[in-house]
Amino acid sequence: MDILIIDDDKKVVDFIRRAFESEQYRVEVSADGEEGFRMALEATYNLILLDLVLPRKDGLSIVKDLRAATVTTPVLIVTAQSSIDDVVAGLDAGSDDYLVKPFALVELLARARALLRRSAQERGAEIRFSDLRLDPVTRTVWRGDTEVRLTTTEYALLEFFMRNPNRPLSRGAIFDTVWSHSEFDRFTNVVDVYINYLRKKIDRGAERKLIHTIHRTGYILREA
Repeated sequence: MDILIIDDDKKVVDFIRRAFESEQYRVEVSADGEEGFRMALEATYNLILLDLVLPRKDGLSIVKDLRAATVTTPVLIVTAQSSIDDVVAGLDAGSDDYLVKPFALVELLARARALLRRSAQERGAEIRFSDLRLDPVTRTVWRGDTEVRLTTTEYALLEFFMRNPNRPLSRGAIFDTVWSHSEFDRFTNVVDVYINYLRKKIDRGAERKLIHTIHRTGYILREA
């Protein structure tokens, strides 16, 4: 599973990173709020550990903007901000849990496992279509035996297709599902652009193409 840590306290980050890596998690780190926010938008993570006080973009803004962009990745705020008002603000912003520094490592790991379990229960079982597999728990995708790395938006787009196989999907329906809370206008070509991105990762080099265009309608996930 992939974990993103957004925190500029190098000592704490190194401590947390080693703990999670020893448990066989893959860990990426950002010490900058703007950079961390972009990473959370552009890649797929199973859990985000987030400080509140960060350079360039604060933690509360990051959570609010991620939720506005329909990123549902569980967020555990890990911060020295310890007042009741801080905790309430963090949870109301859209985070899933709140842990005050300094903390016991066993508690951090236990809270992380709880969020990952909860996320797994909410997302459900693996989805299969042809030789394409999508695991909503780990947010991992395979074409055959090859893992396919997708951005958050590409993943949301593919999941919508895989939950509606062999069914024509209009551009409007796709937009309303994947981009309904974004800054994009419904009449832009954002759907076609991301379909092209997804095809390059899913269909390029494959014997069978799975994502097909339906003239004047939209797209469909089918084997032929």
